[in-house]
Amino acid sequence: MLRNYLKIALRTLQRYRTYSLLNIIGLAVGLGCGMLIFLVIGFQLRFDAYHQKADRIYRVVTELHHENRGYNRGTPKVLGEVLRRDYPLIETTARIKRLRSCLLSIPNPAGGFQKKFQEDRSVCFAEPQLFDAFDFAWKTGSPEAALTTPNSVVLTEKMARKYFGDANPIGRLIRLDNQWNLTVTGVLKDHPIHTNLSDEAYISYNTLAVLSEESAQSLRRWTDLDSEEMTYVVLPESTPVAQVNAIFPALINRYYNGKERKIYRFYLQPLSDVHYNTRFGGKVQRKLLYAMGAVGLFLILAACINFVNMSTAHALRRSKEVGVRKAMGSTRGQLFGQFMAETALITLVAVGVALAIAQAGLPLINQSMAVFNANLALTDLLAPQPLALLLALVGLVIGLSGFYPSTVLSGFNPIAALRSRVNVEQVGGISVRRGLVVVQFFITQLFVIVVIVIMSQLRHIRQTELGFTKDPILTIPVPTSDPVRQQTLRNRLLELGTVQNVALGNRPPASSSISQSSFTYDNRAEPEKFDTQTKVGDPQYIPLFGLKLLAGRNFLTNDSTNREVIVNETMVKQLGVTSIQAVLGKRLNVWDEDRTIVGVVNDFHVNSLRMAVGPLVLFNQPSANQMAALKIGTGQVPETLKQVEETWNSLFPEHAFHYQFTDDILDQFYVAETIMLGFAQVFSGIAILIGCLGLFGLVSFMAESKTKEIGVRKVLGATVPQILWLFGREFGRLILLGFVVAAPLGWWLMDAWLRDYTYRIQVAWWVFALALLLVTIITVVTVSYQSIKAALTNPVISLRSE
Repeated sequence: MLRNYLKIALRTLQRYRTYSLLNIIGLAVGLGCGMLIFLVIGFQLRFDAYHQKADRIYRVVTELHHENRGYNRGTPKVLGEVLRRDYPLIETTARIKRLRSCLLSIPNPAGGFQKKFQEDRSVCFAEPQLFDAFDFAWKTGSPEAALTTPNSVVLTEKMARKYFGDANPIGRLIRLDNQWNLTVTGVLKDHPIHTNLSDEAYISYNTLAVLSEESAQSLRRWTDLDSEEMTYVVLPESTPVAQVNAIFPALINRYYNGKERKIYRFYLQPLSDVHYNTRFGGKVQRKLLYAMGAVGLFLILAACINFVNMSTAHALRRSKEVGVRKAMGSTRGQLFGQFMAETALITLVAVGVALAIAQAGLPLINQSMAVFNANLALTDLLAPQPLALLLALVGLVIGLSGFYPSTVLSGFNPIAALRSRVNVEQVGGISVRRGLVVVQFFITQLFVIVVIVIMSQLRHIRQTELGFTKDPILTIPVPTSDPVRQQTLRNRLLELGTVQNVALGNRPPASSSISQSSFTYDNRAEPEKFDTQTKVGDPQYIPLFGLKLLAGRNFLTNDSTNREVIVNETMVKQLGVTSIQAVLGKRLNVWDEDRTIVGVVNDFHVNSLRMAVGPLVLFNQPSANQMAALKIGTGQVPETLKQVEETWNSLFPEHAFHYQFTDDILDQFYVAETIMLGFAQVFSGIAILIGCLGLFGLVSFMAESKTKEIGVRKVLGATVPQILWLFGREFGRLILLGFVVAAPLGWWLMDAWLRDYTYRIQVAWWVFALALLLVTIITVVTVSYQSIKAALTNPVISLRSE
């Protein structure tokens, strides 16, 4: 029986090639995109889930209760030591301090360096307890002893090959920032790609105590808070999280003073939340993954609707076949099985094509998710859970796509079928297809609304005045705190000719790293209730970055005390001072020193537009300079880069040269949005394609079901435009019905998404008008061919058709 079903199904597909091809394409595109989306979601949901103790691992995070609540994934270094010493209900405590940037080099016997590398966010200080909490696979060395002594370091295989090739790295020396020698005591196997603990070098945490006196003191200070200094804990099985969170209020009362007790709050963040909570540095929000999952389901649903429309539109042509089969004794159940077999065959062929589509799309997906080090492959679908999900999905598609058409076809009256008397109602009527096409119009218009809003917000971001020049400015490191060497670098760079200006500071106006500090204003006895952001820049910083002095003056070039500061407008407002002139000459105690306000600068954004502009203090402190910003002429970038590198290497041969443009820094703020926009644009195009196939199915059905009506109207004098209006009126209603559902849902979804941005667009009426117009144009183009063909058909032929 099954072999017979298969044989007949193959013959049917071969006979109706166009119909079969359209169905296969529609299902394949929907399934292929669904596979890609579910691969992306599966990849994101696996982050750090492979650790055996994952359900018991937590990160201690900090809330700062100022006038506005702040969130920091870091904790004071001393907190981890206190938790380990005083709270035995915690099974394991492990601290890490990630370095934002450092120089690692391999010394040679002559006193120079064989290799040197500038490492960004791939090196950390770590306690050996980290290897007890997390599942690190070891190639060489002991997790218990590898990081117990100061100045020891553990590398991953990737890092070991990078520094030592195929030689044994154990016992070899690595020099940190040209000051401290580290001995390699272990090698880890490379991490899985879906982890947030992706550091490549782990320096023993107790090395911090011997680096410098300042570093040693920071291990004891409760007010030192950095987002790169994190504390992880492992709780015993069955220990409630609330029991551990309950210890923090008493701990804060014990170690903080009166004002600080009101500011600091600690609590545990589950490891399963670390990758997804953007408040604490998470990379992707769960709601974005849920939205992508909904997109995948919508695409598959649209493909199934398209299949149903095409199948029922095709049913009238197969009425005689059904009549003959029933007359020869076929039961309704047998016919139902036959048509379900055809659906299954089409679906399986579509799955094969979908796999090819997914394989073709994977390089683009991996490239777009390079920030996550993604390396997705179709073989990921062979894991037990994804494979079970794929098989269930295929079964669901067969059921959704085949059940209704098979029920309709197998239910034909054999006498009516043989006499070609099967009418529209017997194949489900136009009303069913209207409902299905309304769903497709809803999906298509929802996608178009989402794309328009995301594009508008990204354009708003790029066009918003940031308060400083957006012209590309080259930034290079300044690996010395010596003011004389810093000025030598500036002078040598200005001698190049192609460099128009050079400013020294710690970071550009906008950067991913934000430093904050408490402070006291004028003669007030208590520190202010809010902290201030801090930046360092010399007298050339303001003119080079196009900042505007609103009052006072710039830093003096001959100021040797470095006690002058410049504040921004928001600082003046939050201090409650009525005039920006009134703050000039006032005392500001910040960074544990009394300083004098000499100027007020315009507000400028120091981070993405998700964050409001906050109070800021700009210092002129050469010892804190970390970068040089170079303004160079347009069209001279390649040769200037070469000359700058040669100059820099001649002054700092022991360091590694690297550079970055400020516009690249700005782009990094919106990586997630750019990826989201790319996905939305591609999948909107796919939804429109599938919708067009569905419209083709409906207009084909309408043309066939209204054949005699069109003939009668033409005989009675109806013109071609009047006949076309029959189709236009029908589809106009369906578009409007889909719009009525898509518009409010699209507004709600996009309004919720835009709330993450302090500076955002409003979802205006024109967004919905444009979406409606675009879908209308697409619909007109799609249905025009079949509609015009039906309108131009000779009425004699039309009247003979039934």
